[in-house]
Amino acid sequence: MLIEFAGKRVVVAGAARGIGRSIAVEFARRGAEVHACDILADEVRGYAQSVAGGTIRPAWADVTDARSVADAVAAAEEGQGAVDVLVYVAGGVRGQSKRPLEEVEPDEFREVVEANLTGAFLFARAVAPGMKKAGRGRIVTISSRAGLATSLTGIQSYAAAKHGQVGLVKQLAQELGPFGITVNSVAPGFMATSPDYERQWASYSEEFRAGFLERIAMRRMGRPEDIAYAVLFLSSDYASWITGQILPVMGSPVA
Repeated sequence: MLIEFAGKRVVVAGAARGIGRSIAVEFARRGAEVHACDILADEVRGYAQSVAGGTIRPAWADVTDARSVADAVAAAEEGQGAVDVLVYVAGGVRGQSKRPLEEVEPDEFREVVEANLTGAFLFARAVAPGMKKAGRGRIVTISSRAGLATSLTGIQSYAAAKHGQVGLVKQLAQELGPFGITVNSVAPGFMATSPDYERQWASYSEEFRAGFLERIAMRRMGRPEDIAYAVLFLSSDYASWITGQILPVMGSPVA
């Protein structure tokens, strides 16, 4: 199966590090023009020129700000029309860690929900008019095992936001399907792909880490490319009749 994106415009929201970076790179390697959005745009600039194939255009965007999101999408569409693919990766735990419910401040809860759920809504909202006019489009979010069960992080807002994102994907798939737009999500298992998750992994004992790997059927941690490849498939013509689905990519059956 050969999947290529030559001549396609792809917006990746949350492209500076880890999974987002890998997704941006893999699309570019297959010929896409990638608009790699992140509040850490300098980190995107640091790798953008080293990728052969298509292009990676760094773009500053605050995923929680509607104007910032609209401006980033408008820049991607400028002079050429609709975005072909939107991949929403941004989110995470925003530097937070597990605490008892009664110790979590409302603003802390909202911060995680804004990054993981509201941002996905804002980006989908921004690309939808162009995709509708074109009569085609692909929207893929990066959710989590935490959107299907409970979260290993223990962070209430993270589990709530990822479950909400799953609901958003299903609802948008129903709404946008008549316009030729598919909406799906990839749900990774735990991966130490950002400073927050690296700290989380380092906080566990050697015994816990060894046991964790033993519970993964493939007996290894996931890599950013594992998630990127799933996104490429869902964004391709091969997935034109798949929508409203959550694809677990975690080296094991969902438990």
